[in-house]
Amino acid sequence: MILAVFGLLALVSAASMLVLKEPMRVALALITSMMSLGAIYGLLGVHFIAAFQVLIYVGAVMVFMVYVIMLLQVRESPNNPRYSSLLVPGLVAGALLLAALAIGMSRPGVPQAELPASSQSFGLTEFSTAFLREYWLAFELTSVFLVAAIVAALAVIGVSRRAGGSARG
Repeated sequence: MILAVFGLLALVSAASMLVLKEPMRVALALITSMMSLGAIYGLLGVHFIAAFQVLIYVGAVMVFMVYVIMLLQVRESPNNPRYSSLLVPGLVAGALLLAALAIGMSRPGVPQAELPASSQSFGLTEFSTAFLREYWLAFELTSVFLVAAIVAALAVIGVSRRAGGSARG
């Protein structure tokens, strides 16, 4: 039951990211979605991935994104509506896709995928070894891109302030 609650919370917050227009509210919805996914991972017994989800995505990346949004002082314009104009078509398309998925999964002739039995366990030691051998470059490039993003944000703020305007131009 609690797994379904976190799943529903993740779906609702992910859907709200698509329809909200104010960047700070979208970031908060993304944080809620990431926290819900971390809770789901924890409930499924994958505690290491749950910790990674919360510490890296919510703790670092999302705090960084919220900082950049606040730094750029992006605000909702009074002329813009609060929700996207594509809200109704998006909800209709989502409902159709959900109905197609439900129909496809309820058919009796659909074969169920079976996971092969693993001959060896995959624990923290194996994960960290694989991560540091194979994926370290992608992880480091991501950190470089995040630093480049904040430098670009600072450059945009510096240019707009020298021009005498606000952060939005």
